[in-house]
Amino acid sequence: MTRQAVFYFDVGSPTSYLAHRALPKVAMETGAQIVWRPVLLGGIFQATGNKTPMDCPAKAKWMIDDLQRWAHKRNVRFQHNPYFPINTLTLQRGAVAFEGTDLFDKYVESVFSAMWEFPKNLADPAILEATLVEAGFDAGHFRERVVSPEVKVKEKLKRNTTEAIDAGVFGCPTIVVGGTLFFGQDRLDFVSEALRGV
Repeated sequence: MTRQAVFYFDVGSPTSYLAHRALPKVAMETGAQIVWRPVLLGGIFQATGNKTPMDCPAKAKWMIDDLQRWAHKRNVRFQHNPYFPINTLTLQRGAVAFEGTDLFDKYVESVFSAMWEFPKNLADPAILEATLVEAGFDAGHFRERVVSPEVKVKEKLKRNTTEAIDAGVFGCPTIVVGGTLFFGQDRLDFVSEALRGV
């Protein structure tokens, strides 16, 4: 049976972006399957009493610098999004809308890139749709999927978020391996060890 790592993420989280960039290598090296689970970070904060680091100016400044260090270490492009924090409800509903389809990876990649590589204000519906069209998506199809009663996006996102909270998740990214939680993009060595059974 293939070992799994469940990756709870929100595209509005810069640390989720850095973990997203590094996890495929972890999966390749360990032979594990990454289960991508989009959640609503705001809902997790509300349920757990946690807060964004941006609420503390000194921590916010440190975090922005630290993200640059990690991006340099991993040799990935990263730019702080000047519109951060962004309401990600529609973005996360989009991720849920494409879960289980061939478009999921492309969608997540496109949105993460537009958030943290070439920063855009994705809270603006016109900018979001233009970004998706540029990535090859049909804007009308996207709008339909995120509100479709058949796709049940609202219910799925709520279920994912509740699942995360029940598992003990208090922020993003959180990676769960065999019931053990690893919070943050800087714990991937521990994730890799867990997947190897070390």
